[in-house]
Amino acid sequence: MTAPQLPDSRRRAYGLGRVLILVYGVFALAATARSAVQLIRDADAAPLAYWLSAFAAVVYIVATVALAHNGRRMRRVAWGAVVVELTGVLVVGALSLGRPDLFPDETVWSQFGSGYFFVPLVLPVLGITWLWRSAPVRIERLAESPRRS
Repeated sequence: MTAPQLPDSRRRAYGLGRVLILVYGVFALAATARSAVQLIRDADAAPLAYWLSAFAAVVYIVATVALAHNGRRMRRVAWGAVVVELTGVLVVGALSLGRPDLFPDETVWSQFGSGYFFVPLVLPVLGITWLWRSAPVRIERLAESPRRS
């Protein structure tokens, strides 16, 4: 039997967290639109690249929603999404440089996001940093620790 869960009364993201969520939202829309057009119009031209763009869109959508919610479970989802995103950017970025034949057309993550001014590479790092800095347990620990003079 599990203990009853208390309602999550933490407020949603604010300040720079909202800016981060806004950028994630823009990338969610951009990646979704790009992959939809590519898959509808030219699905056979570069299927790996286009399906990776669709996967990136899903990751951005999940990250946006999870970061905006800021609840206990959604923070775990956000962690997963930004780690998958960073892994995807690094793997696809390296593959697109080392094996360009695999990517006859670009994805959001190709060449480490160079088509988007490397924002796809920087965004998950900012997301991880924000999740770590805004972690309730970390903040509580900092608040309770004695101040050094």
